[in-house]
Amino acid sequence: MTTLEYIQQLSQDKLLYFALPIFIFAIIVEYQIAKEHYLKKDTYVSLTMMVFSAIVEFVPKVIAFIAFIYLYQLSPLKDIVQRQWWAWAVLFFADDFSYYWFHRLNHEVRIFWAGHVTHHSSEYMNFGTALRQGVGERVHKFFFWVWIPLLGFDPLMIFTMMGISLIYQFWVHTEMVDKLPQWFEFLFNTPSHHRVHHASNIRYLDCNHAGILIIWDRLFGTFAEEQKEVEKPVYGLTVNIETYQPLEVATHEYAAIWKDIQRADKWSDKLKYLYKSPGWSHDGEDKRAKTLRKQQEKKTEVLSN
Repeated sequence: MTTLEYIQQLSQDKLLYFALPIFIFAIIVEYQIAKEHYLKKDTYVSLTMMVFSAIVEFVPKVIAFIAFIYLYQLSPLKDIVQRQWWAWAVLFFADDFSYYWFHRLNHEVRIFWAGHVTHHSSEYMNFGTALRQGVGERVHKFFFWVWIPLLGFDPLMIFTMMGISLIYQFWVHTEMVDKLPQWFEFLFNTPSHHRVHHASNIRYLDCNHAGILIIWDRLFGTFAEEQKEVEKPVYGLTVNIETYQPLEVATHEYAAIWKDIQRADKWSDKLKYLYKSPGWSHDGEDKRAKTLRKQQEKKTEVLSN
């Protein structure tokens, strides 16, 4: 197959294009119902980030699709795993597992965080924020799915499931839906769980990385319950960027990393600014989420005693 033939095959992945008008309609409806959850300049940035991310993703997506085809051809399972219902069910779990680790490491590795932080830069929680996709993360995203075609799943099937996951995740970006039935909250990502994920409060930082299933967070120790009666989620970053300039929103963390690298004298410290969690410093206070949470827990224990 030529590169053009690969692109033509990839062009069959149209699920998100069909969903986009529904997304826009949902934003309009939510805005009419709850204008207080929106700021026009903020929503403009969100829509711009959606366009930026689509542009940046194009080449990595084509490269990933071609790589997935080659890996799929190598799989001894490709003639067994077709598009039966059970194959879609297995792929659902494989895709969601991959998404969890992709999303979690976007929060725990600073160079990945620089590509994801865009999505968290809004101080509002609404359907518009769902479209404020991380721009830089589009470059490394597909590495987390590279193992799946080796299991015999064809690339278009994988990309379709990735699209289904993104469509599901759109609706969890809202304050209009309170907690759902307990069984649903236990198994699935919900608006309540995702409000926690977007919160900058210490008790909520770097929790609830779920795509569709919240069970991964429960299994791997990154789950936090929304407790509005104790502490209402405050959206945005721990230090907000205070800008609506799209290019700055998309690149500000890369600039911050570069400044930190220049400050460090040792090469080991320079590298740590790339792979350590956001908040790590070679010469200052440790402000990583886990460190801050432990400090808060100790203070709570002291006060309770």
